Amino acid sequence: MSSLRFSRIIVTLLMSAAGIMFVMPFLWMLSASFKPELDVLAYPIQWIPKNWNIVENYREVWLGSLPFSLYYWNTIKITILTTVFSLIISAMAAYGFSKISFKGRDLLFIVILATFMIPSQAILVPQFIMYRWLGLFDSHAGLVLLSGSSVIGTFLLRQFYMSIHNEIIESARIDGANHWTIFVRITLPLVKSALATVMILRFIWTWNDYQNPLIFLRSDHLYTLQLGMTKFSDVNGEFYSLMMAGAVSAILPLLIIFIFGQKHVIEGVASGSVKG
Repeated sequence: MSSLRFSRIIVTLLMSAAGIMFVMPFLWMLSASFKPELDVLAYPIQWIPKNWNIVENYREVWLGSLPFSLYYWNTIKITILTTVFSLIISAMAAYGFSKISFKGRDLLFIVILATFMIPSQAILVPQFIMYRWLGLFDSHAGLVLLSGSSVIGTFLLRQFYMSIHNEIIESARIDGANHWTIFVRITLPLVKSALATVMILRFIWTWNDYQNPLIFLRSDHLYTLQLGMTKFSDVNGEFYSLMMAGAVSAILPLLIIFIFGQKHVIEGVASGSVKG
C-alpha cells in the first residue's frame, strides 16, 4: 500500500470520526424528543427509545400553554419576506456595481464593504432610536427592513456578475435592451447558483436571528421562534423531552433547506471566491 493511499485512509477515518462527533448531539436531541421524561437521562444512553412518547411530547409543544404555532408562523413570515427583499436588493446592487459605470463606483463599493466590519452591536442604539422615530419599532416590517440588505450577498453576487462577459451586455444594448431588461432576462439566469446560495444563507441567518427580535420586538404576539423558545425553556426547562421536541421542531425547516440546497451553497461559495 502506497504512503499516499495510507494517508488518505487515515484522513478519511479522522474525518468520519469528527463527523460522528458532530452528529451525536443532534441524534441525542432527536432521540430525547421521542422519549418519556424518565428515560431521557437514563444511563447508558438509549439511542433507540424503548418507550415512545412522540405524540404527547410534540402535542404539548404545539398545543400547550404557549402559542408555539404563532411563533412559528411569525418566524416563517419574517424569514421569507426578509430573504426575498434581501435577494432583490443584493442582486440589483451587485449588477450596478459590476455592469454599470458611474463616477465613484469602486469607492462606494469599498465603503459598503467596510460597513461589514462594523459589529452589529455597535449600531444597535442608533438603530433603536431611528426605528422608534420612524414608527417601525415593535413590528415585523421593521425586522424585515432591518435585515433587508446584505453586504456579503452583494459581494458574492458581484463576483458572479463580473464573470459575465461585457460583450453580452453590449450586444443587448445594441439590440435596444435597457439595463432592467438585461438584468432580468440575461444576467439573472446566468447567476442562478449564486442566487440560490445567497437565498439559503439569508434564510438560515434570519431564521436563527435572536438579537434583532429581542431588541426590536415587545409584543408577545409578534415574537419569533427564537424568543418563543426562550419563553418555552422558562416554562418547561426542567422537562428535557419537551425542550428537545421544541428544538427539533425549530430546526426542522433549516435541515430541509440545507439538505436540498447544500450543493448550491458549496458551489456558489467556491465559485464566488475565484471569480472576478
